[in-house]
Amino acid sequence: MYRIPSARRVSIAVSTAVLALGLAACTDSSDDTDTESSDAETTVVATKFGDVEVPADPQRVVALGWGDAETALALGVQPIGAADWIGFGDGSDGVGPWAQDLYDESPEMFGTMELDTQAIGALEPDLILDVRSSGDQDRHDALTKITPAVVSVPEGGDNYLTTPDQQLEMIAQALGKEDEAAQLSEDLDQAFAEAREAHPEFDGKTVTVSAYSSEGWSVYRAGDARVQFMENLGFTQKQAVEDLESDAFFVPLSNEQIDVLDADVMVSFPIFVDASKIEKDSLYQALPAVEDGRALVIEDQDLSNAFSLGTTLATQYAIENVTTPLSEIVK
Repeated sequence: MYRIPSARRVSIAVSTAVLALGLAACTDSSDDTDTESSDAETTVVATKFGDVEVPADPQRVVALGWGDAETALALGVQPIGAADWIGFGDGSDGVGPWAQDLYDESPEMFGTMELDTQAIGALEPDLILDVRSSGDQDRHDALTKITPAVVSVPEGGDNYLTTPDQQLEMIAQALGKEDEAAQLSEDLDQAFAEAREAHPEFDGKTVTVSAYSSEGWSVYRAGDARVQFMENLGFTQKQAVEDLESDAFFVPLSNEQIDVLDADVMVSFPIFVDASKIEKDSLYQALPAVEDGRALVIEDQDLSNAFSLGTTLATQYAIENVTTPLSEIVK
């Protein structure tokens, strides 16, 4: 088992949220998120809750969805308020090291799952981004009392199922930054292409991506940002995982099911527990891939966040930091 050691051992808010949601999710969705300009002063963004009219060039943006603030930052817009999905509480402004230099002024930070509508309203936002979130009707209704310009989840995006591509597209449309988004996508595609070219040994190898928490093991299904990341590097999701019954992108595993994790390459990370718990799991350690040194544990929390988040900036960071360790376990 190859471990990427932890650079810091701080409990992260995104992990707490993931546990609260049963390993909160994003699944594949092909729903269109097209927009159209209604006039020179507004843009219309299609969401699960209908078309949302957004003022042109919004100046007071609050970003509440998972990764929404980072996406806005990557597009050149600095939210004045943001949900702290990273949650280090160390002046990081709720973003990873790949984005910490993008704020000129720290935003007002909010919790992730519970809305502080009074504090959000005090910022007088002209746009609220809640693109990768629960898609809950009550949550949406509460936000629209603050401003009618609430860009929430797309159709099929409930329960954090908004894909990274949808997130980038919808936020770019709301901010009038479509050209910048196209460049970010092109740059990310190029980074994956270069990684695949440098590591042809990845091509066609089966992979599973899993997490270990206080609840035990869960495995991620196709469409999740982590599985999509591995597929973009050339790996192939193990079919046995897709055969498991689940309405979400993840499947909790019983002890009797843990052998489904075995593949040409296994990638795992701890959630809200120390990585030593994985080392002490005798069932995991007995898997052929682990015994053969074809298992990678992402212990570093920055890298685990980047691997899980799915934003363009985080994904670039993950490519730069996980590709070499992966190459050392592929056989």
